[in-house]
Amino acid sequence: MQQRILGRTGRNVSAIGLGTWQLGADWGDVSEEDARAILTASVDAGVTLFDTADVYGDGRSEKLIGGFLAERAEAGVFVATKMGRREAQLPENYAAENFRLWTDRSRANLGVDTLDLVQLHCPPSEVIEADATYDALDALVADGSIAAYGVSVETCAQALSAIARPGVASIQIILNPFRLKPLDEVLPAAEAAGVGILARVPLASGLLSGRYTADTTFAADDHRSYNRHGEAFDRGETFSGVDFEVGIEAARELAAAVPEEVSLPAASLAWVASRPGVTTVIPGARTVAQAVSNADAAALLDADAEDRPFEDLGFDVGGFDVEAFADVVRDVYDRRLRADIHPLW
Repeated sequence: MQQRILGRTGRNVSAIGLGTWQLGADWGDVSEEDARAILTASVDAGVTLFDTADVYGDGRSEKLIGGFLAERAEAGVFVATKMGRREAQLPENYAAENFRLWTDRSRANLGVDTLDLVQLHCPPSEVIEADATYDALDALVADGSIAAYGVSVETCAQALSAIARPGVASIQIILNPFRLKPLDEVLPAAEAAGVGILARVPLASGLLSGRYTADTTFAADDHRSYNRHGEAFDRGETFSGVDFEVGIEAARELAAAVPEEVSLPAASLAWVASRPGVTTVIPGARTVAQAVSNADAAALLDADAEDRPFEDLGFDVGGFDVEAFADVVRDVYDRRLRADIHPLW
């Protein structure tokens, strides 16, 4: 697994990480046993970054990770957590006293004295633009509560505002074949500033799995059922804001451009991870098979992989040209999605 420096943290992390929203809530039920198996399989496959948040299952995701890492400290996993959604997303709630309460709670959940990385969890633009926000975060770094901080954003404008701040170590933003706007300005700006990029929702909430049809349904407590139109939080977090039926057709078109030996999810993850400026990609996984498959996509990134069969992975990486796939991604996006997606985020 490729290791890359995560921006101003100075820490090495794997090119493919693990998002753990699904271990807390909003994706249907994942048992504690299954959650532990997913974490184990990911680490065993070379993953060294877990992304979580204090609101995922009201702390359940953090606690599961904390318990796992207490027994697997040798794995050297970097944990990126998030804060800021335990209260209403109003600018006045993003105050220094709340930052301290939230980080203390995450430290307890994860069982650590110092959090590797705390990201503001998609706060209002006013919070991202306020000097007081960064003064409060700098104070947490100074007293050792956190080692570094970043910002998870919804829009490219928010990302550019945060990148301009000298203390921001990383930006988390949605990037996948259905969400290309970050390629225009955000990734070049982050790379120039030495800011890491965590690419989230890389499979568009499963649309890029290639398994869904117009008849596919999801559990009532799955955000893919209840947030398709932004009923609970930003619409862009569910299927990247893409209309479900349109996304199915776009995914079919992308799948047709991928060699038979390579899956659409693997191709999509490799495409995201190979974009200049991206540090790590954080797909979620609800099963061990998904976790292993996600990590295996890193084989497509190996510089020496050309014409080398990886029989144990079930595909020949030599049959995949990531830049040829990138051309198809751009064409499908321009024809099917750009008009609806590009102006919004």
